[in-house]
Amino acid sequence: DLIHFRLVSSSVFPCREYSGLDQIVSKFVSSTKLHPDAACFGVPGPVRNGRVETSNLPWIIESKRLADELNLKQTVLINDLEANAWGIAALDPADVVPLNRGKGNPIGNQAVISAGTGLGEAGMYWDGSQHRIFATEGGHCDFAPRDSLEIDLFRYLSGRYGHVSYERVVSGPGLVNVYEFLRTKGYAEEPAGFAAQVNGANAAATISHAALEGNNPLASAALDLWISVYGAEAGNLALKIMATGGIFLSGGISPKILPKLTGPGFMNAFLEKGRLRPLLESIPVQVIMNDNAGLLGAARCAATKSNAVLAGAS
Repeated sequence: DLIHFRLVSSSVFPCREYSGLDQIVSKFVSSTKLHPDAACFGVPGPVRNGRVETSNLPWIIESKRLADELNLKQTVLINDLEANAWGIAALDPADVVPLNRGKGNPIGNQAVISAGTGLGEAGMYWDGSQHRIFATEGGHCDFAPRDSLEIDLFRYLSGRYGHVSYERVVSGPGLVNVYEFLRTKGYAEEPAGFAAQVNGANAAATISHAALEGNNPLASAALDLWISVYGAEAGNLALKIMATGGIFLSGGISPKILPKLTGPGFMNAFLEKGRLRPLLESIPVQVIMNDNAGLLGAARCAATKSNAVLAGAS
């Protein structure tokens, strides 16, 4: 059922400059003069009954309002990681980089995990002939520290936030949290003047860039710890979903830190599950390099579900 798409128009709208997604949709449609036949929107947060209160923005999004803006009978509203999962079948082999090739001919459930503004996770249940995609909010599960350093990190974050989820560690803001924790602990040397650069919207990018350059011991330690926790949670997800068909890393951060991800830190943490290590060794792990995976997935979902609606109406 794979559908091929051609990009007609693309625009980027900084979310924090708008009070809601309906404003963006209205502006996009009016500026492009496009009249879609179907629409699907991938948004962060739990979607329930066509409505979502976004996790990291003060927005309430409703599918009916979006349908009104587009003059459509129905629009589809799904979680953003669900959209990424829909997009995997539309990717080319060149769009992914393997971290673990697995063993044999892997088949079965799959999962997607994405560190970005937050931490998103989605699953793909294998029904024997195709993958059935479902959303989760697994990124908000309790962070489980694995050693004394991570226990100290948990205590540090607990004092700041109360509940400590994996998202508080494995995300862009989470990398900043890890860096600030290690700095408070005096874990490694911080170059003079660097602390002033670690603020604002670009703090995570500043830390990861410094770590990749290799001239900032504290930034390198923070990124190494962050990657290790990312690998551990990806392994948790693989076990919970029994993702023998593969784990995919999506989002904007992973491609940017690929030289670090392909090192031992991520996969060592992914595999360290005691007696279940042989199972994890058999699971393919791949980084999605195509930053349009979610867009492709939303388009594929819209086309698939609109056809189903039409078929049902006929």
